[in-house]
Amino acid sequence: MGRVVGLLALALALGLMALAAWQVYESPNALSDRPGAGPTPPATESSSLLVDVRRGETAGEIGQRLEEMGIIDSALHFRILVSLLGYDGLLQAGTYEFSPNTSVLTAVQRIRHGRLATHTLVLIEGWRLSQTARAVEELGIATAEQFQATAVAGRYYDAFPFLRPLPPEAPLEGYLFPATYTFPRNVAVEEVVRAMLAKLDETFTPELRQEAERQGLNMHQVLTIASIVEREARLPEERPVIAQVFLKRLRLGIPLEADPTVQYALGLDERSVAQHGFWKAPLTLQDLEVDSPYNTYRNQGLPPGPIASPGLDSIVAVVRPAGTNYLYFVARPDGSHAFAETLEEHLRNVQMYRD
Repeated sequence: MGRVVGLLALALALGLMALAAWQVYESPNALSDRPGAGPTPPATESSSLLVDVRRGETAGEIGQRLEEMGIIDSALHFRILVSLLGYDGLLQAGTYEFSPNTSVLTAVQRIRHGRLATHTLVLIEGWRLSQTARAVEELGIATAEQFQATAVAGRYYDAFPFLRPLPPEAPLEGYLFPATYTFPRNVAVEEVVRAMLAKLDETFTPELRQEAERQGLNMHQVLTIASIVEREARLPEERPVIAQVFLKRLRLGIPLEADPTVQYALGLDERSVAQHGFWKAPLTLQDLEVDSPYNTYRNQGLPPGPIASPGLDSIVAVVRPAGTNYLYFVARPDGSHAFAETLEEHLRNVQMYRD
């Protein structure tokens, strides 16, 4: 009799596995594997469901909630499959994203292996802090105001000693490294900032920092110059040349006269952002007179800090500038720049390309 019951249980288990496999094949996510099928469209917010699996919940409790939400068709199948696969006690807590009518096998495997619902955040080179804050808000991680209130130096002194020269309330402008980040749906906003700082710490290597120090530049100065280079350069090969121009002007005590720093100053005014965007262009002569420590037409030396998040290429360009001897440059219509060593040559370039 016991042998018969065992065989019946085995047959039921095999039947459930076959059913689950069939559901995986017939599910919308599997259709793209068929010959001639188009790519599966990404789930929209309206077609996806978020489920919080809490620590200590049983397979029966999880399966029941998944069934009630219309994610799977049978809590019983879920519970039996978990037991059959030996996953009892191994289901991982977290926030998961499912489409309606997900196969039981897919749901079990996703929760067993902790394939959590995620946010993908792409931080673009040359973005200012307020642009990053807006991207964070669009993903629903936090409001832009919450992000900016969290992205201040003092909160991260212990984990990132390179921030200690900054005042506690200094915004982390330029210190959030541009990259693609993946976060769990329930990520805390502070963890988002930590990930970006960790990426900077990893990418701006100790070797690069030592090279900068040999040139008399600290990390803050490198990031400040690199952020201006990031906003000025359109062609990768021009980054070291543009960096050389700014470094030489600094050594000679000549104002940088960098348009992006003026654009940054204007972008601190919400009314200007509403009318012209974060980076107003073109600038007027009146714009160049804006009263701001970031206006490098009116103020000598570097602005108080970075104006955007520089990428690695711009950082390296500052640490390893070109061996040229230029003092001036002007943009051509195609985005490249005409460089000059003398003011006379520069004025000819301005007349040729700007007037």
